[in-house]
Amino acid sequence: MNQPIESRSYDQYPQYQNDMGFAYNDSNEISTGNEFYNEEGVFMNSNGTMNYQGMNGQMNQNMNQNRNQNMNQNMGGQMNSQINGQNPSMNSNISSMNMQSNSNNEIFQTSSAAPSRTVYLGNIPSDIQPNELLDYVRSGILESVKILPSKNCAFISFIDHQSALLFHSDCILKKLNIKGHDIRIGWGKNSQILPAVMESIQRDGATRNVYLGNLNNPVNGEIITEEELREDLSCYGIIDCIKIIPEKGIAFIHFLSILCAIRCVGNLPLKEKYLDKKCFYGKDRCAFITKTQQHNAAQYLGLAPGMEHIVTAADREFISSALVQQSAAAAQIATQAGGANNLGNRTVYLGNLHQDSSVEEICNVVRGGLLQSIRFLKERHVCFITFIDPIAAAQFFAMCQLHGLTIHNRRIKVGWGKHSGPLSNALSLAVSNGASRNIYIGNIIDFDYYNPQKLRDDFSKFGDIEQINYLEEKNCAFINFVNIANAIKAIDGIKSFMDYKTLKINFGKDRCGNLPRQFQNQNQNQNQNQNQNQNQLDNGSSNSFSDNEFIDEKEQQLHQQQHQQQQHQQQHQQQQHQQHQQLHQQQHQQNQQQNHQNQLHHQFNQQQFHQYNQSDVGPQDEI
Repeated sequence: MNQPIESRSYDQYPQYQNDMGFAYNDSNEISTGNEFYNEEGVFMNSNGTMNYQGMNGQMNQNMNQNRNQNMNQNMGGQMNSQINGQNPSMNSNISSMNMQSNSNNEIFQTSSAAPSRTVYLGNIPSDIQPNELLDYVRSGILESVKILPSKNCAFISFIDHQSALLFHSDCILKKLNIKGHDIRIGWGKNSQILPAVMESIQRDGATRNVYLGNLNNPVNGEIITEEELREDLSCYGIIDCIKIIPEKGIAFIHFLSILCAIRCVGNLPLKEKYLDKKCFYGKDRCAFITKTQQHNAAQYLGLAPGMEHIVTAADREFISSALVQQSAAAAQIATQAGGANNLGNRTVYLGNLHQDSSVEEICNVVRGGLLQSIRFLKERHVCFITFIDPIAAAQFFAMCQLHGLTIHNRRIKVGWGKHSGPLSNALSLAVSNGASRNIYIGNIIDFDYYNPQKLRDDFSKFGDIEQINYLEEKNCAFINFVNIANAIKAIDGIKSFMDYKTLKINFGKDRCGNLPRQFQNQNQNQNQNQNQNQNQLDNGSSNSFSDNEFIDEKEQQLHQQQHQQQQHQQQHQQQQHQQHQQLHQQQHQQNQQQNHQNQLHHQFNQQQFHQYNQSDVGPQDEI
């Protein structure tokens, strides 16, 4: 009897455990040159002796000193250049800081090239499935994945070093935890991609994802099942996951290596069952840029709020480099102020708050990243802000240290709160799909019925609300929760209410994710935000609205009208100037024509006079 698909383990594919598609040598050593993790998970030197400091994730003292010096030089130069260029990246905010902790040296290798394109993961759960492990990878195109359940380790190989470096630094910064296991991060052996695989990548854009089309049965319209695909394609290699889209008659099958996908694309169309099917390569699911990565890269590049989508079309290596530098800078900020154990902390402490302060006022001054929760202890005059991403938390902390934070004309104390721990994978996936603590409600016609009190009563059933904003001109409203988990519950729960059946309900944008005000170009941002929001409202987009962009709409409209009047006056003046120029040109042309006629007449008189002088009989004799 066949096992259920969900319970199938990696061990059911023993014939592929040593598949050459993994591009690994047969030796037990997975090396970086001077140090390596072997397949027993032991950190060793190149001479084969055990490195006891390396087993704890640290290098020896000389390596620490060299790396710190290189880090300080490289990071300092990068940060100073960002300051001179007025880049709003958080890297520029910590140019004067020096690293003091030696326990996090691995992440500060980000200022130089990665030693390998293979990342080692140790202490992984022995029962983890390939698709579960790869749900944590969002850094680039994978070349191969090798999981060793008996050794509780895995090796993930990317097609380029920069993607491996991004994944490596991201895992360290966020303290990767899978099913309660704290994952050890290291480097695997730096091997070359097989020539046949590299040729397919360059020629055909090969990935480990195989696209199949025309899967609907032409007779009865039924589509092939996941069980059939898994049975037919497992002969080419271990399958990561299968996604079928029945309405389009297509499917995507992710293998654990590009070589397996190449075998599938080359041989599957030759089978009779698949002769009339389309078969080619799709996009690797681990190469998709998440919403958080877009946001961080956009801030690093100095893009205005709402322009994060631009980075998806940018060069992947350039984005990876920006994110790696941000990870290194965030780690330095966290460990500098909170010690080595503060690495990856996402919670910032605010103290000395005024007794009349509110959660809304606090959120109005928090900028730089999406929030997971706001915990305001009014009686103690303190608040704990937990960001989705530790990079955003470090950026906000650094900005407050440099520029200060004031609420109710009171200087706020800013520090680090209790370590938040890693973001859960479920919440991370929800955020990557557009989740936030802000909910958009569209198609509102009767604002008297959907008044603030009704919205607050209905949505408060799912959690505490920070604020409610209306935009009657656009027939919409925004509800901001203090916790993103409550917003996610509200999205699912409110749709069961009869009063909300006809309304558009989805996630909006968290205004706290906008750039810090010190770096906002107000006029440019207003124009860009207004144009983008208008297009999104017209298109019925439901996951990209932001209430803060409409708070001061009347002032923005007045400013826009004044700006349009000025533009109209300038255009009128330009038209008058152009008319004067045209009239002047016409007069000039007429003068030129008159001069030309005068010249011709003068030449004619001269010719006649010359003829009379040369003739034997002068004019008087002729008469």
